[in-house]
Amino acid sequence: MTFQRARSEEQREIRRRAILDTAAAMLDEMPVAEVSLNELSRRVGLAKSNVLRYFESREAVLLELLDDFLGNWLAELESELAEGIEAHASPDVRAGQLAEILSRSLADRVVLCDLFGAQGGVLEHNVSVEVVKRHKRSSLTRLAAMVELVRRHVPELGDDAQLFCLMSLVSAGALSAYVPPPPSLLAAYADEPALAVLHLDLRDALRASFTSTLLGVLPRA
Repeated sequence: MTFQRARSEEQREIRRRAILDTAAAMLDEMPVAEVSLNELSRRVGLAKSNVLRYFESREAVLLELLDDFLGNWLAELESELAEGIEAHASPDVRAGQLAEILSRSLADRVVLCDLFGAQGGVLEHNVSVEVVKRHKRSSLTRLAAMVELVRRHVPELGDDAQLFCLMSLVSAGALSAYVPPPPSLLAAYADEPALAVLHLDLRDALRASFTSTLLGVLPRA
């Protein structure tokens, strides 16, 4: 696509949205680490300098996408939890259902997990203090929304719901780094099957992580 110079706020917002949508499409094809500002500029049809008029860096684009994806996920998670958690079940049963739903939902959103994994070590670097502050304020709002959803279905967690939600998102980012395994690793597993015990399925690994965390924070009778 090509653009004329944006002269109104509406045109600027259309331009910003086009940059974000193009970056999102790139993430469907490649991991966060391979998304470059040069390729993003080429695909969106703007000079690199023009992209930088709207976002101060590649990392700033990806931080905003992380917030968008997280908001969309939470909106869908609300209905998934309402449908999948039995309101009158015991706390242990509801906690298990929560772990199952969260693990399935996040494993289906590998791009979101990849962005979580890159957040601290990559995306929060090469951005200004103002961008980081804006991102962190939005993250706190998203975290509060997730906490409210979790406490709605497992109120027994109490104040520990915030710790559980935060650790769940951190775990999703960390574990996603192992999925999918590179071709060399798959070849090693095929050549020496005993090594495959180290293979991680993202959904299974997330379920185990979430269940362990819940067992640690859920009050015991």
